[in-house]
Amino acid sequence: MAKKKSLITAEELQNAYVDHVLTQGNKPKSVYVFAKENNLTEEEFYNYFGSFEGIEQSIWTGLCKKALTEAENQEIWSQYSSREKALAFFFAFIELLKSKRSFVLYSLKHSGQMIGTPSIITGVKNIFEAFATGIIDQGVESGELANRRFFTGKYKDALWIQFGFILNFWTKDNSAGFEKTDEAIERGINVTFDLFEKSPLDSLFDYGKFMMNNGGIKQNMKF
Repeated sequence: MAKKKSLITAEELQNAYVDHVLTQGNKPKSVYVFAKENNLTEEEFYNYFGSFEGIEQSIWTGLCKKALTEAENQEIWSQYSSREKALAFFFAFIELLKSKRSFVLYSLKHSGQMIGTPSIITGVKNIFEAFATGIIDQGVESGELANRRFFTGKYKDALWIQFGFILNFWTKDNSAGFEKTDEAIERGINVTFDLFEKSPLDSLFDYGKFMMNNGGIKQNMKF
């Protein structure tokens, strides 16, 4: 029997891990067993990853980074509003997840996290929040989004909540081509950015601030 080819790249290790969990239905018994099955030493495995969870985290962060790259490489990216950039990212991200749906479902199911952000996507959260902060800053600077003293810093958190909602929706979506997820993205991001944009209430606050700063409220006006 020919000797099995040794895995020598991080991507090959990722693929071997994904193949194992999807065909066996569980993680390898140990790093030693997994390395031996793939003609590696434990030391060679640890040159790339510190654990099986590290492999899963790297797959998730890789998908997120790739989605951002694909979105940002669109010819008219620089002309997009903050809202349009958010939509472009989500559509790109979900499109990439389709090719790894079986693994994504397995990974989320076995994350062991009932409340809060699963540890396997903490890296994704960091990348996403940096992206969200960037497009929010752009929107505030251009006037697309309202600059609210106590709330602007929370916009990125609202977008992360949308991330979780859309991801969860997609895992349960049985529609052809996941068309319902596309609709959920459009509706969810649009309603979120509608809340970020300036409203009549913001105009009222601005007017009140103007009047206070200019003594208008203190003056007794006679007609």
